[in-house]
Formats: sequence, C-alpha cells, structure tokens
Amino acid sequence: MAGLRKQTKYNIADTNIANLGSDLEKKVREAAAHTEPAWKNAGSKVGLLIWRIEKFNVKSIPADQYGSFYTGDSYIILNTFQKPGQPALLHDVHFWLGDDTTQDEAGTAAYKTVELDDALKGAPVQHREVQGFESGLFLSYFKTPIRLLEGGVESGFHHVKPEEYKPRLLQIKGKKKVRVSQVPLSRDSLNQGDIFILDSGTKIYTWIGTEVGTMEKAKGMQVAEAIESERNGRATNTTLEAGDSEEGFWGLLGGQGPVKSAEEGGPDTDKPHGSKRVVKVNEGTFSEVAQSRDSLESNDVFLVDSGEEIYVWIGSGASANEKKNSLDYATKYLREHSLPDWTPVTTVQQGKEGSNFKKAF
Repeated sequence: MAGLRKQTKYNIADTNIANLGSDLEKKVREAAAHTEPAWKNAGSKVGLLIWRIEKFNVKSIPADQYGSFYTGDSYIILNTFQKPGQPALLHDVHFWLGDDTTQDEAGTAAYKTVELDDALKGAPVQHREVQGFESGLFLSYFKTPIRLLEGGVESGFHHVKPEEYKPRLLQIKGKKKVRVSQVPLSRDSLNQGDIFILDSGTKIYTWIGTEVGTMEKAKGMQVAEAIESERNGRATNTTLEAGDSEEGFWGLLGGQGPVKSAEEGGPDTDKPHGSKRVVKVNEGTFSEVAQSRDSLESNDVFLVDSGEEIYVWIGSGASANEKKNSLDYATKYLREHSLPDWTPVTTVQQGKEGSNFKKAF
C-alpha cells in the first residue's frame, strides 16, 4: 500500500491559515467563489455531517461511508445536537488531518472550519483532530471504531466491488479509545495484544491475540460484523484464535510463523504530557497566570492546558485578529513548550464553555 502515499507530508505545526500564507488563502477564497454551497442548511437539524477536502473544495461524504477516514485526506465533521429539554441547536465542528494529507488540504480544512463557524454565527465549538490521536468526543460520534485506511483523493483511490478488492490488514487497538488502522499486509504486523482483521473483500478473517482485552475483543468483533454487513451478504467472516491454522489467512500474510508479543506491539494508550497551566496571549506572546477560571478576561484570548488537551478560550471582547489567529496561538504554544504536535486543540467561545473545559482547571 506504500505506493498510495503522497510524496509530500504536511507539518501539523503549519496547519493554520495564518501560517500558510496569503497565496493559499487566495486560492481557497477563489475556489469558494464568495459562497460555500456545502454550508447550505448545514447545522439546521440534529445529526452528523462529514465533508472531505478535494483540491480546495468541500465535498460531502455519503452517510454510509461515515467512520472511514483515508490517511491521505483532510475532513470537516459537524455534529449538531440538543441538550435534553432545550430547543436550541448546538454544534461541534472538527477538522481531521490524515498523516499523509497535503499541506494545502490541511490548511484548507482549517480555513473552511472557520468559515463554517462563521456561517453558523460563531455558535460551534471548534476542534482540531490528528490521525491516531482523536479526542473521545470525536470517537463518540461513531457506533463502531473509526477506520483509518490507506489512500486519499489525490492518490486516485476509488471504491471497488468486493470480488475486485485488494486485501488489507486492519489493526484494532486501544482500551477506552479503540481505533482501527490499516497496517502492512504481513505477519510482522501482528502482535498478541491486539485484534487484526484481514479483509480480502469476499472473505474476512478476525484474528484475536492471546492477550487481547475484553473491550478490544468486543470492538473488533463489532468492526468485523460491520464490514461483513457492508458487503450485502457477499462476504463470510471467520474468527481465528492465536495459533489456529487457516491457509487463507496465513497465505495472504506470507505464511504462518512466530507472532510478536503484546509488549512488542506497543502500548494501547497515549500518555498525556501532564503539565497544567493557564496562559494569557498578548500579540502572540504568552504569560502564565493563575490556574483559575477567574484569571480569564473578556478582552483577551487564553490558552488553558489541561495536561491532555489545549483549550483556546476566546473572550467576547477579543479582537478580530486574535479570533482569527486563535489556532495559530495553540500551535505556537505547543512548539515553545516542546509538546506533541498531535495534542488535541479546541477553541471555546466565552459563555459556551462545556463540562470538559471546566474540568481542565
């Protein structure tokens, strides 16, 4: 599958329109032609909507493909919901960046997310999601674990019939945050701590390692059943325990043999960086303040670092320039404090703080 990867990888630190320069912004604006058809009626009723970025344009994804994300692409996801007993529509908008998306696609996704926010009159909470490190909120939108698949719009990827399908190996990994990722089609990809699904189109094999946890096992079986259902009765699903011999399964992986231990397969969870702080932003510079909600001032932007996620709190009186550059401040903060580029980032408007934000203090 390596041949599908794009040659130029984007840099997560440069995914905000302020960093990408006026040339990209001009291209995006020209492609939008002053209006964005994709936003028509977006957020007008409860439900989930997903779009993919294709050459500076926003293209709607069919609902039957929700939950599958290609590593070569960038997406925008809008969740519209209501609180129990309240008529008001509330929104969370995420832009998701695949490992192999281009910088143009990533920048367009960031820019278009702001545009969608504007179309909804600033009502949504904005989130940046990076492949493999998605937030719990993002993952909660999907009944089965999301699938991270090779390819993308610029790779020439297209859907094929099951009987024409090129085999691929999926790894189910995680405890609380279970993810499904495509890995190389080889026995070397297996380990005893995870579940693997070998999807060859009309034949699906679910392989369970000896040290698989209860949650992973349940989610793995759920994913296999979902894939089988997608084939409309044209696929069979065979479950294998570690040590089982099955020619169809092992033949596609290069032959049966030793499998790596769970420890060699790596940990299930990503540890938070642990540091907690509240930082006031002033013209792109940071000054730490007391770790209290009382430190937040309406005329400014603050970064609230929970140790696991960065919240960009935007005061109601913050300037237009500060609002525009809010995500840029977060990426600069990550760099200056040597924090992982994949750290989740969420923007929060004053007066619209959710429970997770309040727990960050």
